[in-house]
Amino acid sequence: MELTRELTLFSCFESSNMDTFAPFKFKTVSLSRIKIHDKIFEPFISAEEIDKAVTVVAENITKKYRGKKPVFIGVLNGCFYFAADLMKKINFSCEISFVKVASYVGTQTTGNVRQLLGLDQKVSGRDVIIIEDIVDTGNTIEAVTEIITNMGASSVSVATLLMKPDVYDKKVKIDYVAIDIDPEFVVGYGLDYDGYGRNLNQLYVLSQAENLKSNEDMLNIVLFGPPGAGKGTQAIKLKEKYELVHLSTGDILRNEINNETELGTLAKSFMNKGELVPDEVVIDMIGNCLNEYRDAKGFIFDGFPRTTEQAQALDNLLEEHSTEIDTMLSLEVDDEELVDRIIKRGQESGREDDKNESVIFNRIITYNKKTAPLKSYYDEQGKYHAIAGVGSVDDVFERLTSSIKS
Repeated sequence: MELTRELTLFSCFESSNMDTFAPFKFKTVSLSRIKIHDKIFEPFISAEEIDKAVTVVAENITKKYRGKKPVFIGVLNGCFYFAADLMKKINFSCEISFVKVASYVGTQTTGNVRQLLGLDQKVSGRDVIIIEDIVDTGNTIEAVTEIITNMGASSVSVATLLMKPDVYDKKVKIDYVAIDIDPEFVVGYGLDYDGYGRNLNQLYVLSQAENLKSNEDMLNIVLFGPPGAGKGTQAIKLKEKYELVHLSTGDILRNEINNETELGTLAKSFMNKGELVPDEVVIDMIGNCLNEYRDAKGFIFDGFPRTTEQAQALDNLLEEHSTEIDTMLSLEVDDEELVDRIIKRGQESGREDDKNESVIFNRIITYNKKTAPLKSYYDEQGKYHAIAGVGSVDDVFERLTSSIKS
């Protein structure tokens, strides 16, 4: 899905002259959604557009305050990104200090402003410019302005990156406004959602989407099953029914090595030393597959992830591609049944490791130990589904497809 959002970008002039200027419009195009805690956010304003707005703010402040040596006071935590970029564009001598207040919990403003903390500059008789990341109801800026005025400042001006005029209800003049937005919750460029998102170099807006997928029809499956559960057979049937790309880490590794790619050569160097291929290398290989099949209807991940660390890395990779795992299907078969199946397979194939009962049991025990944390990982996301792996191939397949439908 492509998100196009229209915003009003003011030319960052002083508010007393705003009526004499016509605001211009710009549009942003979505690159990918992101997830922070339990919320989904969509791209809102790009880093380039923010930089343009900050540049104009700096130019207008410079016109008024050149030669006056004002004190800039940034309101933490949110303003640090804006303040840093703004100060790099200010072309006159000045000082900057930061103060701490608090008015947000989660995605809602509390309306309560605490004591002003951290001011280490004398403001009496000085021109002061307060730097804010966002002004909405105005509770914070009203409190900060009042305190600094009472400290004897000669003048107090306010510069903010974002302004929500529809909810602003205070008498304090907001002198420099970069971007006027609707009363929506945004993160990035210093703004956070419960502590996260401040490091993002562009702005994201809270989305109504329930997941990260830009293509709602895409189906991504993690298929689990112990040795002998019939996972390979069911993976082929799922691939054919839903027209998915089957990503088996074993096949991916062999393909990269046979093609003598850079990643294949790196993986082979570890394998030749008897070492496991690092997760980072496998993730990069999967990333190449996602790029190669970017128009796919979905993927079956077979043999990966095997640990919670790998599952988290896969989630992060899929997030970069604007998608996510839909379901983790785990074929469940009793250990005794698995042993019988594998021994029968060994008799037919001649594989020695499929004929030794104690070796088979050890493989099953190892599988159960390794996958238990993974099942919990996906269960916490509501994505883990245990599927009875006994019965005919078609019976098991019917259970799998029924789980996907539900």
